[in-house]
Amino acid sequence: MADRIRVLVVDDHPVVRQGLRTFLDLQDDLEVVGESADGESCVDDAGRLRPDVILLDLRMPGADGVAALAGLRAAGNPARVLVITSFTEPAAVLPAVRAGASGYVFKDIDPPALAAAIRSVHAGHVLLHPDVARLLAAGELRPGPADLTAREQDVLAEVARGRSNREIARELSVSEKTVKTHVSAILGKLGVQDRTQAALYAVRSGLVDPGQPIG
Repeated sequence: MADRIRVLVVDDHPVVRQGLRTFLDLQDDLEVVGESADGESCVDDAGRLRPDVILLDLRMPGADGVAALAGLRAAGNPARVLVITSFTEPAAVLPAVRAGASGYVFKDIDPPALAAAIRSVHAGHVLLHPDVARLLAAGELRPGPADLTAREQDVLAEVARGRSNREIARELSVSEKTVKTHVSAILGKLGVQDRTQAALYAVRSGLVDPGQPIG
């Protein structure tokens, strides 16, 4: 089906890949288009298969998840990346977020929640487990100085809540084009490259509650 979300599963354990494929292929709107065993093959496979969402393990032999994220960015691959891992320490989380991960969940997540996370990330939302948001809020992510207007702060708070440009436009009673302009200005002022990092700034600066789910 043309409207299915195309998913690439990346994990160095074949049993994990097969388990994820088996579950995801049962979803009417999800389609696993391939599997990769490490970061290097992830970048190659993503270029060939053009997935919408990449479900990415962080710790793999050889090129790991962070290396894969860097490779995807360098290749200009537009796929959204949802990191799924058992590691929660900031040393593992921060590099993945800085490298452009669109979401982050733990491997003990319930399968239906994982499917929902894939859909959310595909829709352009930022999706971070609340525990990870707290870790990041207490971590070492320091964006550059910002001088945001009141309206830009409103938009940033909505971005941190995981809302898309269309949803923000509806919430703030402005046009979607205006929201897009504000988001571009926010990224420039914060010195960050994507909505995920902007959302983390919002958590760290107190615009949203660190304990509140992002996305």
